[in-house]
Amino acid sequence: MASPVWQPQEEGLRGICALLQEHRAPSADQTRVFQQLQQFSQLPDFNNYLTFILCRAESQAVDVRQVAGLLLKNSLKMHYTSLAPAFQEYIKSELVLSIGASDRHIRATVGTVISVVIQQGLVKGWPQLLGALLQCLESNDYNHTEGALGALSKICEDSPKELDADVPGILERPINFFLPRLLKMFSSPHATFRRLALSSVNEFIVLMPTALFMNMDKFLQELFNLANDSAPEVRKLVCAALVQLLEVQSSFLQPHLRNIIEYMLQANQDEDAEVALEACEFWSTYCEVHLAPDLIRDYLPRLIGVLLSNMLYADDDEALLDAEDDQSIPDRDQDIRPRFKQSRLHGSVVDEDEDEDDDDIVNAWNLRKCSAAGLDILSSIFGDEMLPILMPLLQTKLESKGDSLWKEREAAVLALGAVAEGCINGLLPHLRQIVTFLLPLLEDKFPLVRSITCWTLSRYSKWIVQAADHAEGHMQFDNVLTGLLQRILDNNKRVQEAACSAFATLEEEAAEELSPRLDLILQHLMYAFSKYQRRNLRILYDAIGTLADAVGSDLNEAKHLGILMPPLIEKWQQLRDSDRDLFPLLECFTSIAQALGPGFVQYAEPVFVRCINLIQAQEVAKADPGRAGVNYDKEFIVCSLDLLSGLAEGLGGSIESLVSRSNLRELLLQCCNDDAPDVRQSALALLGDLAKACAVHLQPNLSDFLTLALKQLQGTEVKENVSVANNACWAIGEIAVKVGQEIAPIVMNVVTCLVPILSSTEGLNKSLLENSAITLGRLGWVCPEQVAPHLEHFMQPWCRALRQIRDDIEKEDAFRGLCAMVKLNPTGAVGSFTAMCEAIGSWNEIHSVELRNDICQVLHGYKQMLGNSWDPYFKALDAAQQEKLSKKYGV
Repeated sequence: MASPVWQPQEEGLRGICALLQEHRAPSADQTRVFQQLQQFSQLPDFNNYLTFILCRAESQAVDVRQVAGLLLKNSLKMHYTSLAPAFQEYIKSELVLSIGASDRHIRATVGTVISVVIQQGLVKGWPQLLGALLQCLESNDYNHTEGALGALSKICEDSPKELDADVPGILERPINFFLPRLLKMFSSPHATFRRLALSSVNEFIVLMPTALFMNMDKFLQELFNLANDSAPEVRKLVCAALVQLLEVQSSFLQPHLRNIIEYMLQANQDEDAEVALEACEFWSTYCEVHLAPDLIRDYLPRLIGVLLSNMLYADDDEALLDAEDDQSIPDRDQDIRPRFKQSRLHGSVVDEDEDEDDDDIVNAWNLRKCSAAGLDILSSIFGDEMLPILMPLLQTKLESKGDSLWKEREAAVLALGAVAEGCINGLLPHLRQIVTFLLPLLEDKFPLVRSITCWTLSRYSKWIVQAADHAEGHMQFDNVLTGLLQRILDNNKRVQEAACSAFATLEEEAAEELSPRLDLILQHLMYAFSKYQRRNLRILYDAIGTLADAVGSDLNEAKHLGILMPPLIEKWQQLRDSDRDLFPLLECFTSIAQALGPGFVQYAEPVFVRCINLIQAQEVAKADPGRAGVNYDKEFIVCSLDLLSGLAEGLGGSIESLVSRSNLRELLLQCCNDDAPDVRQSALALLGDLAKACAVHLQPNLSDFLTLALKQLQGTEVKENVSVANNACWAIGEIAVKVGQEIAPIVMNVVTCLVPILSSTEGLNKSLLENSAITLGRLGWVCPEQVAPHLEHFMQPWCRALRQIRDDIEKEDAFRGLCAMVKLNPTGAVGSFTAMCEAIGSWNEIHSVELRNDICQVLHGYKQMLGNSWDPYFKALDAAQQEKLSKKYGV
């Protein structure tokens, strides 16, 4: 006997509908509504009620039914698999019956919920849906077909692999019978059908199931038929499909590339900005997949012209709202971009996002920015051969006078910045003229011209600094520096931001060149404190921190500190411990503490104490927010730990008195054991810095610290949290150097973790490999009796890693370990003799006379030990290495 079909209780239905109606009212007490809905959600059949309201409550307003559907979607994401099977079946049967609902909003919501059910229960849990969708697709009823296409497009977007998987009881994979029907819809008279069908197929381009691969000719034919579709949303999808195919399966497009390039040039000028933007992505993708540039070369004159015309600000660009003197208008919370703090990392860092600030100048991704990016990447491929086409166009635009043509000037300056790196060889002889032309634009009437000029000058800063070693270039550098400093004090926030960012870039390139100009720079930066609102203050802190990194100890003069420190300390005192604006200021102080070194001692105590208090408050908040009075925010801990690291690095042994009078050791132990990887990362960096500065204060908990550091090098931790492992490895090495034999109990456990890292073929982080090699050497130096017997197991990969390390004190320590171990176990290294010699040959200069003598002894020891076999071993090295070692060590 069949189970009775679930029916809602009238009272419950009325109550939920009343709450959903109330939820719509602007004056509603949303907290109370939410609480009451939460009470209803405890009912075991609450999701059935929501399903009924969505699918059957036609007496209710459409938006009430939609809200029920959205609540249902969110609930099913969390609880679908735990629902009673009967309830699951009820929900699925009602959704299927509503695929073709008469209202398009209800159809859309039903499709969204269906996709969530597929995500949770998979296609095998609902095979009946496939038949229902096919039946609707074959229907002559518009609503049924549109509803099925809508649901299918959402499933394709959310779970494409599910449609290309075997389903028990069904002979073919779902994609095999859906794809022909979707392709057929490409020629539907209804634009909505064409759009939904094409968006569905596009979801499979990257996945490339066999069904699509085998039907690629048919797909391309239908795609080309849609190229000039009357609906812009369809044309946009055509462009998107071609760009994706170019990226993942360019061979399919090769026979058609000339026609596609022609089409993309046309689409790049589409009256619909979204179509033009999608088409514009084609040029960067073409260059990135390394197709033959010759084909694009023929189109460069037209393409450059199109990109330039699209680099003009659109009339509706939100940046145009910033085109006024707005320095006195307070920033709203939504104006403050989220920060993504990078915890302190010891070792080589490859900055993969060095141009991320460029994004701010062009604001949200749009046709203007995409065109500039396209020009940039084209210049990296074609270089100077673009200049005869580009420069006459730019010259015309740059010479545009008058207010009505300011967008032309602005676009030309943007283009000049975009090609700075790719075309630099051809532009470098004209650098003086370019800078001379740009400098007056820093005074342009229009803020957006001033801001883009700052950015473009920053793109040439490397070469402006290089040219400063002769008189004319020196004057040019001063003019650029002064021009950017003046714009830092602009009355427009956008210009302030651009100038600060550009100046930070110039600082990084100029370094010590800035020292003679410190007074002028500091006066401008400190005056900006009185002008800037919250958002730009963050960028100002960054510029000050970058300045400190660039000039280092040159900042440590009374006259400079008299300008720099008072406003920073005033801001430090103004900000509450719970204010997130404290983060960039903490980072700024970190750079200043490192730059000033012992000179920071006069400011150190209040900074140190506040960092301790911040960490303590957050540890309390983590356990009991009510008692702490603030919500837990780990970033306060990360920034405070990093500043304490900066203090330890800057003050060295002078930090000892501060550490001894605090509970830093106990707090640091907690942080090294924190759940959050970025907290552990910063804590381990501080552990290493404290080991260098005052290891004695770690002594009472030394074994605990070492155990926690070792834990970061074990199991999956290394791959999952590479930066944490990196700092743990570095910290163990620093501790080893300071405590010597006291580290003996864990030495072999550490070595056991380091050897797999050094032997890894998975391309692990360069910094981790270097620190692993250094720490292994340091352990071998302080405990050679323990490590040396195992040399043959790690000598080869260890020496490969040592070869990559730059000359410094840490490398010297590692080679002291090598010498100590090889003296104890020379036969353990003989099988890696070539690798060892190549590592020794990687030194440019060894400053330690003692180490140089040790290495010399090692080589001569092998020469004596190998006897007649020395020549074959030595001649296995390349000629340059043989000559270098012979000359330096007399072997």
